[in-house]
Amino acid sequence: MISEIIGWIGVVLGIVVAVPQLVKSIKEKSTKGVSKVAYQLLFLCMLCYLVRAIAIKELIFIVSNIINLAVVGAMLYLFRVYPDRD
Repeated sequence: MISEIIGWIGVVLGIVVAVPQLVKSIKEKSTKGVSKVAYQLLFLCMLCYLVRAIAIKELIFIVSNIINLAVVGAMLYLFRVYPDRD
């Protein structure tokens, strides 16, 4: 039980960490200074984690990876909308 609570706390923390950059980029209408390659690799990493989480039927990891894939996917979309033109 305690490990499940800790897992859900991790889910929340992971979301809290990912959202500020997304919000900042939307507000500033810019992705300047943000690494597109890092977000592409992060997306791929989370996708791999999601496949494994589904295979082992681990709800905590399924939920967290779906949410984080959505946030990272939104950030990757912003790279197309607001390309760094430096």
